[in-house]
Amino acid sequence: MPFYHKLGQVPAKRHTQFRQADGSLYREQLMSTKGFSDIYSLTYHINPPTQVTRVEKIRDIVIEKEEQGALKHRHFLAHRAELSGDPIDSRQVLMFNSDVSLAISKPTAAMDYYYRNSDCDEVLFVHEGEGVLETIFGNLTYGKGDYLVIPVGTTYRVVMNTPSRFFVIESASMIKVPRRYRNEHGQLEEHAPFYERDIRPPSELITHDEKGEFEVRVKSRDMLHSYIFDFHPLDVAGWDGYLFPYAFNIGDFEPITGRLHQPPPVHQTFQAEGFVICSFVPRLYDYHPLAIPAPYYHSNIESDEVLYYVDGNFMSRKGIEEGSVTLHPMGIPHGPHPGTIEASIGKKETNELAVMVDTFKPLHIAKAAHKVEDENYMYSWLPPKA
Repeated sequence: MPFYHKLGQVPAKRHTQFRQADGSLYREQLMSTKGFSDIYSLTYHINPPTQVTRVEKIRDIVIEKEEQGALKHRHFLAHRAELSGDPIDSRQVLMFNSDVSLAISKPTAAMDYYYRNSDCDEVLFVHEGEGVLETIFGNLTYGKGDYLVIPVGTTYRVVMNTPSRFFVIESASMIKVPRRYRNEHGQLEEHAPFYERDIRPPSELITHDEKGEFEVRVKSRDMLHSYIFDFHPLDVAGWDGYLFPYAFNIGDFEPITGRLHQPPPVHQTFQAEGFVICSFVPRLYDYHPLAIPAPYYHSNIESDEVLYYVDGNFMSRKGIEEGSVTLHPMGIPHGPHPGTIEASIGKKETNELAVMVDTFKPLHIAKAAHKVEDENYMYSWLPPKA
């Protein structure tokens, strides 16, 4: 996130001596992106982060994709998927391409290790639950509706205080705030649908000075590896910079409305290379006297559209459930279900809540998604039989 933040103790000048109480040096580590040419932070560790006692490969990470069939709209009743394991192992990828993967997670067990995704930035959307994201940059409390944005290379653990459910977005590129919302200095402008004070950086840094055996599982090069340390991996005494995880609640997204129906870009919340993330939130409908609040039919010719339905009544859809995921692929038109256009006329507001991901390359469907697919969704636009 492009603003400066600091937690804990750091020396007056970078790359200078910074000593612990026993006189030994804190180990300075640069966490940088795009080599040395993009945002970064400096972290100060009690122990050398390179000091590993054991390492082994756990497994390859392979997502089996379906064979390409007829192009059609898809609906997955993702909340019905039978998932188990901790917040990492319980992830079930539904669809993916070279830019992004989209998964659901409903953990049934706690994490007894720490995790680091060295391939991707991550966004964990909290559908339900409360807990703490423990990271080397400090702790972030989370609750329903939070986007947890975790930069690539961040060591973390999800600690659930209540049963939690997540929509997981992994990005091969950096997750950013849309450029059009920011001025030349990176500050959010007045027309942006949220403000810096809506963004929650880590607020509590707990420095662990503990010995023992601690595991960090690292995803890298489409493999999962296990690294064993003889000290606690969250041993940072202080850090500063522009690279850190943060939380943003979907309820703090201020919708942009108008006299006539506004197109999906007004809902954009984040961007990356090859896709965008949008937030559909409760909002007033269009106020032209002849306005049709339901969206018009459209052919997103060069964009696959994925919607993760969170809560409320999505006015243009029928047969959708909380936790459903739909895919409207590029190349064929889609739009409101029969009867929803007329039904929307005269309505003043909507209470729908959903997360949308639009990709600019076609998405592959994971074979595992077939277990929860609504096979009749493509034909749900047919008029009701008399």
